[in-house]
Amino acid sequence: MPHLENTVLCRESQVSILQSLFGERHHFSFPSIFIYGHTASGKTYVTQTLLRTLELPHVFVNCVECFSLRLLLEQILNKLNHLSSSEGGCSTQITCETFNDFVRLFKQVTKAESLKDQTVYIVLDKAEYLRDMEANLLPGFLRLQELTDRNVTVLFLSEIVWEKFRPNTGCFEPFVLYFPDYSIGNLQKILSHDHPPEYSADFYAAYINILLGVFYTVCRDLKELRHLAVLNFPKYCEPVVKGEANERDTRKLWRNIEPHLKRAMQTVYLREISSSQWEKLQKDDIDPAQLKGLSAYTHVELPYYSKFILIAAYLASYNPARTDKRFFLKHHGKIKKTNFLKKHEKTSNHLLGPKPFPLDRLLAILYSIVDSRVAPTANIFSQ
Repeated sequence: MPHLENTVLCRESQVSILQSLFGERHHFSFPSIFIYGHTASGKTYVTQTLLRTLELPHVFVNCVECFSLRLLLEQILNKLNHLSSSEGGCSTQITCETFNDFVRLFKQVTKAESLKDQTVYIVLDKAEYLRDMEANLLPGFLRLQELTDRNVTVLFLSEIVWEKFRPNTGCFEPFVLYFPDYSIGNLQKILSHDHPPEYSADFYAAYINILLGVFYTVCRDLKELRHLAVLNFPKYCEPVVKGEANERDTRKLWRNIEPHLKRAMQTVYLREISSSQWEKLQKDDIDPAQLKGLSAYTHVELPYYSKFILIAAYLASYNPARTDKRFFLKHHGKIKKTNFLKKHEKTSNHLLGPKPFPLDRLLAILYSIVDSRVAPTANIFSQ
């Protein structure tokens, strides 16, 4: 399909597999498909584009928004009801409390003529949140085709592997499809596809090549790279706009953009400033460090007790255990002085490096160096 190939770049293999799984509109498809891969690997975009282009009846639900069982089930049913309705909107909202009610109501909704003789697709994005809901929910969705006796396929989109989902009691195994990370060649092709109409494709491709050369080692996220490409392109074009260079003068263009890309590595990727602030900073040629609140990550304020835990860990790792009584007790009694020292004890402990210590010793030192009385709570142990 030429239109789909132009819309979805560098995912031909995954699109081909999904199309073969979907089959014809009236065919029974695979009951459940599990799609996983890192963030910004095209899972959601490819699935939505494929279903829309093929004009297949589908419901897309984000599990982050539907944080409870009732919200999730009702949103699926109401969207299906909207699909099956002949009018533009639905007069009544469906309410659903349990998964048993969902199966019964799903059968009623899918009796409509528009959904009767074709596969209905339910897409659950951020599916890892299903693990925090009722135990019967995930196995129920995996067997929805069997439970409802309807032509339905459930697609799970997640950033974690199927092994982290599989219930201990056993369940129906979905078809697992992996979306690998984009290679540097894929990113070059996708980002170059967004070139502005007023500039040539070769000029923008050269800019993307420079951008990836700087950022690819620290950032593989397509969304972040696309954001950086849009944000820094005006600065790259600046010599061309002023007439100081032409589009083929890559050396001069690189010298102009290099310091700004180095700044971008310290600011925009960390989202410390907004896009408008970054553009103003570039225009006025201001040092990023002068911006209020910038690089605040270099001054991290630890929780109160974490500071003392760090101090206690340092003391426990560098001081011998036999010195604890002398250092941390007020009335430690007399300490016998000996002139004899072993050969290895003459070397400074800081030169020998930190030593391991038991947790009980760390906590004993912690309780002695904190001014107030500290209760051994879960807060302390978590820190």
